[in-house]
Amino acid sequence: MAAKQLPFSKEQLEKIIENHPTPFHIYDEKAMRENARYFTKAFAWNEGFKEFYAIKSAPNPYLMKILREEGFGIDCSSIAELELAKRIGMSGDEIMLTSNDTPAYEFQLAKDLGAIINLDDISHIDFVEKHVGLPETICMRYNPGDLKQGNLIIGHPEEAKYGFTHKQMIEGYRILKAKGVKRFGIHTMVASNELDKTYFIETAELLFKLVLEVYNETGIKIEFANLGGGVGIPYKPEDERVDLEFVSAGIEKLYNEMIVANGLAPLKIYFELGRAITGPYGYLVTKVRHIKETYKTFAGLDACMANLMRPALYGAYHHITVAGKENAEATVKYDVTGSLCENNDKFAIDRMLPELEADDIVVIHDAGAHGHSMGFNYNGKLRSAELLLRENGEVAEIRRAETLEDYFATLDFNGVKDFEI
Repeated sequence: MAAKQLPFSKEQLEKIIENHPTPFHIYDEKAMRENARYFTKAFAWNEGFKEFYAIKSAPNPYLMKILREEGFGIDCSSIAELELAKRIGMSGDEIMLTSNDTPAYEFQLAKDLGAIINLDDISHIDFVEKHVGLPETICMRYNPGDLKQGNLIIGHPEEAKYGFTHKQMIEGYRILKAKGVKRFGIHTMVASNELDKTYFIETAELLFKLVLEVYNETGIKIEFANLGGGVGIPYKPEDERVDLEFVSAGIEKLYNEMIVANGLAPLKIYFELGRAITGPYGYLVTKVRHIKETYKTFAGLDACMANLMRPALYGAYHHITVAGKENAEATVKYDVTGSLCENNDKFAIDRMLPELEADDIVVIHDAGAHGHSMGFNYNGKLRSAELLLRENGEVAEIRRAETLEDYFATLDFNGVKDFEI
């Protein structure tokens, strides 16, 4: 079993906590950059290859600025995410809008930014034309139905709310061509947190077949194929990391056989990975508040599912390290809990850990994607800070913790005083 390592010691954490009270999320810049370069290098054979970081995973402008410097674009799915891209100076083909049930004002901002608009439904062609006007470049999201298996998190494609059917894809390209659209892309996203490396090669084959069919049926040469995201990470110590070099080699072989051989090159390969880019390089740092002995032994933390909801939402595993006790024997079985008024507010159930005591520093691994971003304010819980461990060892605050003033900012207490009942 592979060990889960931390990029900081207990002593370093104690110094950080002096200025930044727990709980907080902290990201490892050096590891993120190295991972980004590994991904880019793996697909260097494809001219125009680009990763559009799925900003929903960790919507922080500091992280996006780092990834942009590594050559990444941004994948957005809301007005706020588009605005984040705008505020850090991103525009044009750096941005892709992949949304669903999209309002006109989101399409408008995307068009104003020159972003690539990725349509989710055939009815959106008329909607965009009516409310915004069709841009020169359009992408469409393909739902392969029963041609492709989904997985536990994202569900089966034929039951998913996303994308065009096969028949609608062909018709959609015909309509768009007739309406004067000049450049075309194709997209699919059919898995989430998938560790089977062959899955992504099969997805590429599915999309390449459709690229060829679109050309034969409509004469359209698609310029880019966005293979989506869904690459999983090794949450458990025994899990293996997805071998992106293997995935790339398999896709390159198909590319040569299906795209190059049929005169459809160059076809740019895009991805929109989020979890696989930042997930393993973010940590939720928290402290033990209380040890409770009833029918079970509970370790209550100062973090709760408002800081990391994946275990409660999906029953997901997140590894836990007790700072300073990395080499201690795991002798006690704990439910590791938060303080939310929900019984499923648990980071781990029946987890064997070294014996814990109040004020022990607990680090929850793989919280760099869908951690802070999925937070919420139920019970009036305040959103925690985000920190960045720089390559030189310094720590920067990249999002301050919420305050009570933030929480109450949208309420008018003066109005309450004058409210008649």
